[in-house]
Amino acid sequence: QVQLVESGGGLVQAGGSLRLSCAASRSIFSINTMGWYRQAPGKQRELVATITSGGNTNYADSVKGRFTISRDSAKNTVYLQMNSLKPDDTAVYYCNTFLFLNTGKVDYWGQGTQVTVSS
Repeated sequence: QVQLVESGGGLVQAGGSLRLSCAASRSIFSINTMGWYRQAPGKQRELVATITSGGNTNYADSVKGRFTISRDSAKNTVYLQMNSLKPDDTAVYYCNTFLFLNTGKVDYWGQGTQVTVSS
C-alpha cells in the first residue's frame, strides 16, 4: 500500500505560479506511474499529468507548455510545477498512483490540495 499527501496549493493571481508536492509513504522507485488529477466544482475529475518511472510524461492538452510534472525517487515525491496559471485551473488537485495487488489494480489518492486562480 501507499499513502499520498499533497501540499503546495493556495491562492494565486492569473499568470502566477505554484508548485505542488506529493509525498509518498513508501519508496516510489518501483512504482511505475504517478500522476496529478484535478476536479473543479460541478465537474468530473480529470487527468492533468502523469510520469512513469522511466521519466516519460503525459499532459492534458489544456496544460501543455504550462505545467511540468517531475519525480524525485530519493525523496519519494512527485511535483507539479504550474506556470502561467489561469482561472480555469482552479480546482482541487489530487495525487494518484496505482499498484497491482493479488486482488487486482488498486488506485491510491491523496486528500487533495486546493488551487484557486483569481482573474
